Amino acid sequence: MAARSCFRQLKLSAQFSGDGGEGGDTPPSQQFAPLASAFRRRLVVGVGAASLVALGANFCGCTSFLLGLAPEAGRNLRLDVLYPIGGYSRCVEPDEGFEFLYPAKWVGDQTLLYRAAGRAEMERSLDPPSLSDPLLRNPRRRNVNEPVVAFGPPGSTGELNVSVIVSPVPLDFTIEAFGGPREVGEAIVRTITGAGKRPGVTGTLVESSLREDASKQVRYYLLEFKVESPTFKRHNVAVCCVRPGKLFTLNAQAPESAWPDVRYDLYNIADSFSLTA
Repeated sequence: MAARSCFRQLKLSAQFSGDGGEGGDTPPSQQFAPLASAFRRRLVVGVGAASLVALGANFCGCTSFLLGLAPEAGRNLRLDVLYPIGGYSRCVEPDEGFEFLYPAKWVGDQTLLYRAAGRAEMERSLDPPSLSDPLLRNPRRRNVNEPVVAFGPPGSTGELNVSVIVSPVPLDFTIEAFGGPREVGEAIVRTITGAGKRPGVTGTLVESSLREDASKQVRYYLLEFKVESPTFKRHNVAVCCVRPGKLFTLNAQAPESAWPDVRYDLYNIADSFSLTA
C-alpha cells in the first residue's frame, strides 16, 4: 500500500513536469515535495516502532540502562521483574507471598527446576497416587526443607547461591518467642554445627539486627554467620520472618574465599527480601 501511494505521487509529479504541460517550469523541489513529506512521516514512524521494539526486547541493554537512570522509580513499578535495573533482577513468588532482588547474571537453580518439572509430570499422571505419597499432604514440595526458589551463578556448584525455604508453623507461632535477633542467630548456629556434636564443624555469629515493616506488621531478623569445617569455609547472610502459619527463611551463602567479592550482593539480597500483601 505504501509503495502504491509513493508510485502514484511519482506519476502525478511526472505528469505535471512533462514537456508543454502546465507544470513544465515547476522546480524539482516542489515536484517531489509530497513524496518527501510522505517519506519523512514513514521514517519517523519506522524509527519510533523500531525504538519501541528495542526497548521491549532490552536490545543491547538499552532498557536496563534507561531504567538505571532512575532505579527507585523502576523498582517501585516492579519493572525489574522484566528488565535488570542496576545489575539486579527481582524474584516475585506470588503463591508464597515474598520477593527479593538477586544479581541479574544469576540463574535459577537447575536441580530445583528439575524437581519442579518432575512434580508437574506426576500431577499430570492419569494414575491415582499412593495414599502414602507425601505429595498428598503437601503437593508443592516433597520436603518442607526444600527451597521454594534458588538462584546462583551459571555453572556453579551451589556453594554460592541464595534460596528461600517456607515452612509451615502453627498460626500462633512467633519468632520473638525465641528471643531477639542475637538469640535466634546463636540458636541457628548451634543447630547447624550440631551443638558441638559434629566434630570439626564450628560456627560464629558475626552480626544480627532487626528490620521492621510497620505497614505490614512484619519483623525481619537479619543474621550473618560463618560455618567452618576441615573441608569448607562458608559465609552466610540470612533473613527470618513469620506470617501466620508460615516461617520464611532466606539464606544467601558464599565460600569464605569469595566473600570479599560478593558480600555487597549478598547484603543487597537480604536487605531487599520482603513479604508481599
